[in-house]
Order: sequence, then C-alpha cells, then structure tokens
Amino acid sequence: MSGLARAVRRVAPVGLAAARHGESGGGRRWGWGLALGLALGVKAAADGGPEEVPQEVPRRGFGAAIERSRDLLRRIKDEAGIPGILVGVSVDGREVWSEGLGYADVENRVMCKPETIMRIASISKCLTMMAVAKLWEEGKLDLDAPVQKYVPEFPEKVYEGEKVTITTRLLVSHLSGIRHYEKDIAKVKEEKEKANRAVKLTKSGQDKEQKEKGGEGIEKTDSVKSKKEHEGEVRSRNSKPGRRDKEFEHEEYYLKEKFESVIESLKIFKNDPLFFKPGSQFLYSTYGFTLLSAVVERVSGQKFTDYMLKMFRDLDMLSTVLDDNEAMIYNRARCYVYNKKGRLVNAPYVDNSYKWAGGGFLSSVGDLLKFGNALLYSYQAGQFRNTDGKLLPGYLKPDTVAMMWTPVPKTEVSWDRDGKYAMAWAVVEKKQQCGFCRQQRHYASHTGGAVGASSVLLILPEELDSGAEDAAVVAPPRGVIVNIICNMQSVSLNSTALKIAREFDKEKRAQYIDSKKRDE
Repeated sequence: MSGLARAVRRVAPVGLAAARHGESGGGRRWGWGLALGLALGVKAAADGGPEEVPQEVPRRGFGAAIERSRDLLRRIKDEAGIPGILVGVSVDGREVWSEGLGYADVENRVMCKPETIMRIASISKCLTMMAVAKLWEEGKLDLDAPVQKYVPEFPEKVYEGEKVTITTRLLVSHLSGIRHYEKDIAKVKEEKEKANRAVKLTKSGQDKEQKEKGGEGIEKTDSVKSKKEHEGEVRSRNSKPGRRDKEFEHEEYYLKEKFESVIESLKIFKNDPLFFKPGSQFLYSTYGFTLLSAVVERVSGQKFTDYMLKMFRDLDMLSTVLDDNEAMIYNRARCYVYNKKGRLVNAPYVDNSYKWAGGGFLSSVGDLLKFGNALLYSYQAGQFRNTDGKLLPGYLKPDTVAMMWTPVPKTEVSWDRDGKYAMAWAVVEKKQQCGFCRQQRHYASHTGGAVGASSVLLILPEELDSGAEDAAVVAPPRGVIVNIICNMQSVSLNSTALKIAREFDKEKRAQYIDSKKRDE
C-alpha cells in the first residue's frame, strides 16, 4: 500500500466525521476536499507530498514544555479554524522552539514553517516605539513638544472651544483623543461611558466582597475573573473569526489606496474633530501612530520606511519588511477570513500604506524574538555587574525601556484586564494580594489584529535576585519571550502566549533546581 493510501485510510474516518458534522450540526462545511487535505497534511506521501512532520527548530532541555504548548496551539487552531499558525519561544536569549502548524497557503498546499512571514498587525506599534525611543535618547525628539513642531501639516486642535495640545508622549499611549476607525463620536463616547460604569460596578463589588469575606473574597474574585477571561477567549476563537468582530466592519480597514508618503496619509483623519480632550481618556488609535510616523520622519530626516528598515538591519531583523502588495517577498503567507456561509476564503485586498507605523509590517517569529530579546537585554543590562567589560550596551538604555514599560494613568488594555497601557506596550505589574493565592508576574505584551491576521508578542522577564547577580554566571537577557502569528483575523492569542511563557518558565526553574542538586 502506498504512503498516500495509508494516510487517506488513516484519516478518512476523521474527514468523514468532520464532513458529517458540517452538514448537520451547524458547524463549518469541511467536506471531502478537506478530508483529503488532512490526509496529505497528516502523513508524508510516498511520492513527495506535503508532510505533517512539524516544521520546527527544537532545542534540548524544553521537550515537555514544547509538547504541552504544541498541544495547546493545535487545540486553538482547530477551535478557531485557523489555516496556519506560527510560534516562536526564546529562553534567556536563546531560541528554543519555533514551529509552523497548518498552511501558509491553502490553495497551493504550502505548509507553514518557522521562516514563514505573516502580517504582524499592531505589533508594528512596538517596532515604531523602538524608533521613537532611540530618537529621544539621541536628543532629537522632545516627547512633550506639540506635534506641530515636527509636523506643521497636522492642524492645531480645539476641544469644546478650548485650544489643546497633542504631544508624542500622548500619541504613544493612545491619550491624544485622535479617533480610531470608528467615526461616530457619540457612539464611541456612549461605549466608553458603559465601559467605565461596568469597571466601577466591578470594583465596588470586589471591594464589598473583600470587606465581608477577607482573603476568601479576593481568591474567589480572582478565580471568577480568570474563568471569565478564559471563556471570553474561547468565545473569541469560536465566533467565526473575521465576521463577528465589530472593528472589522469599518470601511477604513479595507482601504485600497496606495499612499506615497506618511504625510499624505494624514489626510484621512487630520481634519476630524478630537473625540476626547488630550490626556483625559484612553482611546486606542492606529491613526495616532500614523501621525507618529510623520514625527519620526521629520525628526530623523529620513523617510519613515527607510528609517525603520535601517533599524531592522541594525537589530538583525532581516525578514521584517513593509506589507507591500507589489514586492516579491519570499515565504509570505496568504491571509484568510470566513465568509457569511462559514467557508474559508482569501482575505480582501487591502493596502496598508496608510498605517505602516500602526499595523503595516510583515515579519517572522524568529525576527520578533530577536526584537524582544534586544528590548529585554536593554532593560536588564543595568542590573548585571560588568567587571570584565565584556557586557555590551543595549540598543536602548535600561532607563528608557523602564520608561516604556511603566503603566500610564487613565489607560486600559482590551486584551489583558490585569494590565495598563504604557508606551506602545501593555504592561502587567507584579502583584500578589494573599498568601498561597494567584501570583501576578510582571510582563509586557502587545496583540495585533489585521485583515486576515492575528498576532501577539509577550515578554516575561526573569525575576532577578541578588544570588543570580552574584553568581557571575548569568548575563542578560533573562526571561521568556513568546511570539504567535496566524493568518486568520479576530483570534485572541494573549492568554495563550502567557500560558506558553509560563510553561517554559516553569521548566527553566525545574532545570535550575536539578542543576543545583547535582552540584551539591
């Protein structure tokens, strides 16, 4: 029996079950075509067909964490109907796992692999923030100066009859009042008021329960909160990605116009009124980062895209490029959505030249791990003794990264209720309210959602202690970095990335304990 025949025979029952489920139970209509596709993908064909052999670069020492994390990703991929998903994990600056699951191109049966390049969506904001921080360190950019100092093309703004100032600092924390894709001010303000009331009611209930039950109240609240967050993520994964997310109903998500410069792209929103007084309320805005790209361009004296590509070369991120439809980009994946009938289709054509800074880059998991490690190294470099002079400086200064990762008042994070927004990063601070209860670790993350793509980059720094520093056997970066990218929109990935980071952190700690025992 040929290899292909054996594969079809093995997978046919699964394909039949899937096809029947799609016909009767309200699920997606997978059909026999996908059954055969599954067969081809699950087992190597004797005549050289696609292989199911995981497209990964494994490293010794983290086998158990990799297996558990791979199983988790496969579950999520199946639940959300994701064609292809990429994952990369680095521990203490070393890439220990990178893998592609599923298809980068469904039509041509091209499998995902670690080198596959996908849209990283709003993780682009983190890359842009790196450029802003570098220019600020060099003394070229004043974070608190009016943006008109650098971009006079952006008109001065008035809010409720009062002249107001928008600064770079407000832009990077989404406090500028500049709109996002929604143009209806009344609708945005109504949703904000509802959200604020809900937060107040939740906080009031938690405070009351804490007073009545002491520690039990906190533990119960944390448990309920964790359960709700998990249920919310499962609903997001199972809600027919790309069709029920209200954000993707806005027409401006699907712009097809090619803008020749970031200054030109300001015309989309520069004359629109502010939704809030700058500094008063958090309003997530990709257009705020379009204005930020104009600031970077003027301050650096280079085209924004040229400056960013140079920075990528400096960071050794050679696979990170502009999401340019015309360019030939090797290993680029296709993007997908589900139509109204629940069938997988190619994502609509879009031109992201209007939002390079906020959601216009493509990258690989390997490149984003390099980026995360460059940040983590910069953050921790000042915490290690450099007696032998061998410790190189970071791309940024430690204090600069600390500033970037300091939560900003009046901000919020839609993808992580424990966090606050900082400077182009969501940050969760270390906290534990009661003994033997939930411990909240310090970490920074950012998610992304674009037409036909979802992403997350999470950095979990190691909790350094004096013993580790005195041992003189460690050097930065110390911690776990996780990057996940997929070619399907509206997939929530932050909680998954945190679970994976904890798996690798737990195994790393176990290895450390074992090595200590052996030394004894």
